[in-house]
Amino acid sequence: MDSQKEALQRIISTLANKNDEIQNFIDTLNQTLKGVQENSSNILSELDEEFDSLYSILDEVKESMINSIKQEQARKSQELQERQMLQTLKFLPVPKAPEIDPVECLVADNSVTVAWRMPEEDNKIDHFILEYRKTNFDGLPRVKDERCWETVDNIKGTEYTLSGLKFDSKYMNFRVRACNKAVAGEYSDPVTLETKALNFNLDSSSSHLNLRVEDTCVEWDPTGGKGQESKMKGKENKGRSGTPSPKRTSIGSRPPAGRGSRDRFTGESYTVLGDTAIESGQHYWEVKAQKDCKSYSVGVAYKTLGKFDQLGKTNTSWCIHVNNWLQNTFAAKHNNKVKALDVTVPERIGVFCDFDGGQLSFYDASSKQLLYSFKTKFTQPVLPGFMVWCGGLSLNTGMQVPSAVRTLQKSENGMTGSASSLNNITQ
Repeated sequence: MDSQKEALQRIISTLANKNDEIQNFIDTLNQTLKGVQENSSNILSELDEEFDSLYSILDEVKESMINSIKQEQARKSQELQERQMLQTLKFLPVPKAPEIDPVECLVADNSVTVAWRMPEEDNKIDHFILEYRKTNFDGLPRVKDERCWETVDNIKGTEYTLSGLKFDSKYMNFRVRACNKAVAGEYSDPVTLETKALNFNLDSSSSHLNLRVEDTCVEWDPTGGKGQESKMKGKENKGRSGTPSPKRTSIGSRPPAGRGSRDRFTGESYTVLGDTAIESGQHYWEVKAQKDCKSYSVGVAYKTLGKFDQLGKTNTSWCIHVNNWLQNTFAAKHNNKVKALDVTVPERIGVFCDFDGGQLSFYDASSKQLLYSFKTKFTQPVLPGFMVWCGGLSLNTGMQVPSAVRTLQKSENGMTGSASSLNNITQ
C-alpha cells in the first residue's frame, strides 16, 4: 500500500513537472506568435508602400506611352495630310503676272498706294508679293547702281499703301507677283512712280561759328568762336530787336569761304542756310526746336543775305521768329518790320514755299493750322534759313507738300496775311 502511494506520488510529481513544462512551452509559443504578428504587420505595411510606388511608376509609364502613341499618330496624320495636299497642289497652275495700273496708283503725303489687277480671274490666288525700291532714274529699273528691292509679303488684296516714307529719291520702282498655295507666278512689268520732294542739309561751311551743324541738325555752341580775334563791321552795332545779345564771341581771320564763296555769318547773325536753292515749284519742310531753345527763326533768304544780316531784318529774307528769352514773343518778320502772331507756338513748324506763286506760309505741322503767310515775288533763288540762339533745331526734309496744306492754300489765296501787311508795322 505504501509502495502504491509512493508510485502515485511520483506520478503526480511527474505530471506537475510536465504541466510546468507545457505551461512554459505555451508561454514561449505565445511570445513567438506575438513577435510573428508584429513582424507580419510591418512586412504588410512595407509591401503596401512598395505596391503604391510600383503603381505610381506604372501610371507614369502608361502616361508616357499614351503621349508617345498620340504624338506618333499626330505625326503620321500630318504626313498623310501633307501628302494629300501635295498631291492636290501639284495640279495648281502657275499664276499669271499681275498688271499694275499707274492711273489707280496714288502718291501723296509721303505715302504711295500701288494698285494692280489680274489679267484674268483666278480664284486660286492666295496672296500677292509687292517689291519696291527707290531710284533717281525714270523709266524701267536699271540693273546697275540700284538699291536692293524691298519686299512686302502676304498681301491679300489688290492694292497696298506704303506710308511714312522719306522721299529722298525722285522715283520709286514697283513690281508685284501673285501666289497660290503651290507656287509664285512671274513678276508684273515694273512701274516707276515719281516721288520727288525737296531734300537738303544745312550748309556748315558758311554757318556762324557759334553754331554746331550736322546734316539736318543745328545747335548753339557758345565756345565755337573763342580764342579768335574779332573785327566787327559797323552794321553789326545797329539796333537789334527780337534776337538777344549774349556775350559776343570773338571771330578770327576769315575762315575758308563756303558755298558760292560766301563768308561765314558773324556778329549776332547766328544763322545757317540750307545747301539747296529753290528756283521753282512748291516745297515743304518741317522744323522742330529743342524745348529749352531761347530764340530761333525759321524762313527763307536770298543767297545775297549779308554775313552780318539777321533773318527778317532785310528785304532779302522772310521768317517767323520765336523768342523765349526775358519775354515770350512770336512774330513774322521781313524787311526789318514785325507782325506779332496771336497763336500758340507749335511743337513743329511746317514751312511751305511756292516759289512761282510768290508765297511763303508757315503751319502747325501737326494740325496744319495756318500760322502766317507772306505774299511776295521772288526775284532770286531762295535758300531755307535758320537762326538759333541758346538751343537747337532739327529738320525733316524729303517731304511732299501735305494734301491738307494744298487744300488750305486754295482758300488762303483770297485772304490777307501778306508781307504788305508788315509795311505798316514797325519794330
